Amino acid sequence: MSTPLPAGAGPWVLLRGLMREQRHWGRFPNQLAETVAGAEIVTPDLPGNGQRHALRSPTAVADMVAFCRQDLLARGVRPPYSLLALSLGGMVAVEWASRHPGELTRCVLINTSMRPYSRFHERLRWRNYGAIVRQLLDGGVEQQERLILRLTSRHGDAAERAGLLNRWLGYQREYPVTRANALRQLWSAARFRAPAARPAVPLLVLSSAGDQLVDPRCSRRLAEAWQAEHREHPDAGHDLPLDDGAWVAGHIEKWLAAGKAG
Repeated sequence: MSTPLPAGAGPWVLLRGLMREQRHWGRFPNQLAETVAGAEIVTPDLPGNGQRHALRSPTAVADMVAFCRQDLLARGVRPPYSLLALSLGGMVAVEWASRHPGELTRCVLINTSMRPYSRFHERLRWRNYGAIVRQLLDGGVEQQERLILRLTSRHGDAAERAGLLNRWLGYQREYPVTRANALRQLWSAARFRAPAARPAVPLLVLSSAGDQLVDPRCSRRLAEAWQAEHREHPDAGHDLPLDDGAWVAGHIEKWLAAGKAG
């Protein structure tokens, strides 16, 4: 087993979720860097998304971990890492922490879900099944991004949301996520199962009471099972860093200041 590395060292690696890329973090990396003193931020793309859109998305989360580790080392970004991960990215973080705990100082998991702590209809709210299936089978890019915005964000007025949608459409046109890669990512998330034992790194679980994509009970149960500190935003959507990045960064800073993060 790897020897644990000292806390406080190394960059923050931010991992996004299904069909999303590093630009979807928006202002959040700057918010985190401004709040957490000395934080170096790295925002890699998972295979099939963003700058890696031409790659074939793995159908196993473990293969995403292997890709991220190799990609960071090839770019000269070396451990130890602090991981902050959203949704599917949270599954990647948990698998990473389980397989290679000595490479990590801490993990922040945001609105993620995994077996056996979450039921299928909670990991993806049942009322969204029809819209998602129709989109995957016969949807256009604009309809796809409108659906994702509706399911993942609750904040912003009409003008702000229209501007955000236009930016997202630009990302998709520049680095398109293929339908095949979207299905592979969805399959990898659906079949992922948490390790039997709690990962041996400090964990902070953040979630949104207003999440319309994943039931907030998924994060509550995970935090309870692993005895991890948990904070829940009262009304933000699934993309919590988008809806209230300052809240996320603030709770991370408090966690670090309290000495609970390693």
